Amino acid sequence: MMYRFQCGQLFRVMFIIVFRTHCFDSQDLLFYGPLDKCPACNGNLEFTGIRYSCTGSYSEWASCTYSTKDPPRKQEPIKLPDSILNSPASDLIKKYEDPSRRPRKVLSIPDKPFTGMLMSLMGRLSASHQYWRKEIEKHGGKVANHVIGVTCLIASPAERERGGSSKLAEAMERGIPVVSEAWLKDSIEKQEPQPLEAYDIVTDLAPDGKGIPWDKMDPSEEALESLSAELKLYGKRGVHKDTKLQERGGKIFEKDGILYNCAFSRCDLGKKLNDYSVMQLISVPESNLNLYYKKGKVGDDPNAEERLEEWENVEAAVKEFVRLFEEVTGNEFEPWEREKKIQKKPLKFYPIDMDDGVDVRHGGLGLHQLGVAATHCKLEPLVANFIKVLCSQEIYKYALMEMGYDPPELPMGMLSDAHLKRCEEVLQKFVETLKSMKDTGPKAKAVWSDFSQRWFTLMHSTRPFIFKDFQELADNAAAALETIRDITVASRLIGDMGGSTLDDPLSERYNKMGCSISPLDKESDDYKMILKYLETTYEPVKVGDVEYKVSVDNIFVVESSACPSVDEIKKLPNKVLLWCGTQSSNLLRHLLRGFLPAICSLPVPGYMFGKAIVCSDAAAEATRYGFTAVDRPEGFLVLAVASLGDEIIEIKSPPEDTKSLEEKKVGVKGLGRKKTDESEHFVWQDDIKVPCGRLVPSDNKDSILEYNEYAVYDPKQVSIRFLVGVKYEEENAVMEPE
Repeated sequence: MMYRFQCGQLFRVMFIIVFRTHCFDSQDLLFYGPLDKCPACNGNLEFTGIRYSCTGSYSEWASCTYSTKDPPRKQEPIKLPDSILNSPASDLIKKYEDPSRRPRKVLSIPDKPFTGMLMSLMGRLSASHQYWRKEIEKHGGKVANHVIGVTCLIASPAERERGGSSKLAEAMERGIPVVSEAWLKDSIEKQEPQPLEAYDIVTDLAPDGKGIPWDKMDPSEEALESLSAELKLYGKRGVHKDTKLQERGGKIFEKDGILYNCAFSRCDLGKKLNDYSVMQLISVPESNLNLYYKKGKVGDDPNAEERLEEWENVEAAVKEFVRLFEEVTGNEFEPWEREKKIQKKPLKFYPIDMDDGVDVRHGGLGLHQLGVAATHCKLEPLVANFIKVLCSQEIYKYALMEMGYDPPELPMGMLSDAHLKRCEEVLQKFVETLKSMKDTGPKAKAVWSDFSQRWFTLMHSTRPFIFKDFQELADNAAAALETIRDITVASRLIGDMGGSTLDDPLSERYNKMGCSISPLDKESDDYKMILKYLETTYEPVKVGDVEYKVSVDNIFVVESSACPSVDEIKKLPNKVLLWCGTQSSNLLRHLLRGFLPAICSLPVPGYMFGKAIVCSDAAAEATRYGFTAVDRPEGFLVLAVASLGDEIIEIKSPPEDTKSLEEKKVGVKGLGRKKTDESEHFVWQDDIKVPCGRLVPSDNKDSILEYNEYAVYDPKQVSIRFLVGVKYEEENAVMEPE
């Protein structure tokens, strides 16, 4: 009885503490001690119901993302008022004043995503029903043979095409969600149930009509939405599609050299924010000025804040636009628009600086225009088809979609040079920070989290995340920035091809490229040499359990004004014919301006040499970059003549200092675990070495490179000579038994 009395008194004491402090959970404070500061940012921790999370921030760009089940606590006595110490519960309270006597709190948080769920399985799935039953039960759920009362029915999309079964029909009649197997996989991987509607396989309603943001969709569903979505804002002069004012001749209002059209981004993963915003002043013939404002998440139009207002007074409309800019960013409008001066404010948006042009996803040739454009082109037919590929919307849409930088609300393919430069500086500064960073644990994670939120504010993504390692940084930041830079160059050259295709727009774009492209005779010695070089140094690309071989469609000879000629390269020492991998979306910029060195130095293949142009003697290495996806089998490889200079340094691990290599502009050969058989090498055009030979194991078994790579630091030492059009074809498929 005494214990119950004391507990009752204790609860009243706890109520007093909560009432007076409004800070910590009373039970936490009395039994386990006061919470210490966040070890990542020194902010305050609070219990969110399932874990302790920080309420602080790393910088004006990023809220703290630190969370834990076992928070740090202050090892000091709790200071309580005399009125509490003199209460009947004082003895019990004093017992826990001494930090050494406090128990350690362990949160028993359920981590099973299917807890409390009942589901049913139907039809042929990628794994057996028995397998999925075990997995579902392992993760807290149960499986029923019927559909009555279940959370959802798991079925293959093929069931819909076949008309399904009575079980499917019954589920649809009862309004029970029918979802793909991917829902199970993603829920288990992310350890929380994903939105059922995002994996629906039976309703024909478009996902945006269901109000599902793209970041909540099944990735394959998001990809389809992205590719079919029409770009809503194509550049600095583009009137947002949702206004419908472009149909009435609407144009972006311009005054004193300023275009009143701004786009913004905000990514704060600590606060779970990933928003865009657009604001425009639009002048319409024989009408008043219109102010358009929109804010929301990509793919979540039903929940976006949106308004279109007509203003009779121009000055009042401009004043409201300026006020909105300051509200959204916390900065003044004119210093940004005229001088690009801006200071990021906490939880405020940051401008995405659009260029005055047309994003190629809008201006490039649509699918219905491709055939007509090639038919009316005066170029050699094979060349016309090649230029048609480079001028199509499709390759650029796919590239941005695969990277997750494809919001239809923002013109990611028409960014200003100043914005791209700002992104490059942020990335390079982060890389330098990593090189000198000695912190580990929460402090190190804080550095990565701060950069990630900064990066995805500058480069708005439909799926932002926190970078964890150098490979993710290389793939999703460095390579992504290079691709977006190259797509922006393509957008400027291609312009708006949305008009008539009868005036031979392909020839016009070809002439702008400043290069000569001609098919190589398939009976020529050079064609046979390239085929041999490809076949000898190629190994199948493997995607899952399927291997892809490669076949050659056509080979083009290239002479680009942006590159030194082969005759100029031949005057230099140590010349080699090497493979260079590239995606189709980057190819136009290579032809227009030549190869550029890598954007930064990272200790992973492709970037380990620093700011260098990297090639390989193995077609197998280049085809990894050229391979796009199984449903788009066409790609291109580049063969370039490179001079490695008088001095060649051989390495098999990332050099500690790449700056000295960049300054000396020496040639570097990265030794791979495989090499081409040197006994089969030969010479082309008098003294250009062709390292064509069977791939054999090398002595460098501990190298991070699979194949040899060559780094050149001066673009004047590399000349693009051939483009090899290839097609990836399935070689075999290995099916694992259930």
